[in-house]
Amino acid sequence: MEPFTKHTGIVAPLDRVNVDTDQIIPKQFLKRIERTGFGQFLFFDWRFGPDGSTNEEFELNDPAYRGASILLAGRNFGCGSSREHAPWALREYGFRAIIAPSFADIFHKNCFENGLVPVILSEEVVGRLMSQAKSKPGSSLTVDLESCRITGEDGLDIPFTMHDDPATHEFRRRTLLHGLDEIDMVLRRRDEIVAFEAGRSNHGGVLSA
Repeated sequence: MEPFTKHTGIVAPLDRVNVDTDQIIPKQFLKRIERTGFGQFLFFDWRFGPDGSTNEEFELNDPAYRGASILLAGRNFGCGSSREHAPWALREYGFRAIIAPSFADIFHKNCFENGLVPVILSEEVVGRLMSQAKSKPGSSLTVDLESCRITGEDGLDIPFTMHDDPATHEFRRRTLLHGLDEIDMVLRRRDEIVAFEAGRSNHGGVLSA
């Protein structure tokens, strides 16, 4: 997984609450067995009309937000089903961070496993950033995971968290900084695990056929 330390990117405002995973990646596109190929279908039912034409009124179709890599959203982002395809689609589309007042629990966890930074800010602050992104299309922000601060134009400097529990926040921060998912963390302790299992075997802890 690609490490995340500091990222500066165009901000796309998605001023909607309770955006669920079926809106992020509709169920008809979940037939692939690979993790790739989902970015093109992100927000498909909002980006395109029934005839396949581009919906010019949808925020992400505005040319000013083309290439956006930071998504602003309303509370409870990623609710609904637990499909991991949602962060896959967001990440492949180009997003590196999502800023919202709150996230659905399973989606929130899946973000960390796929290199997405879920930034939690108050509704008041998100609303202010949303207004700025709308009034200045194409404006950018910097998400600094080392200092856990968001910076931008006009001296903007805001501290953020990724979890209500400080210990969990710090644990998740370190894994993202080093580009580690749960499997990577287990593999880093492979020698200890092998030694432990060998000890169990020597003491009759493991039955052999």
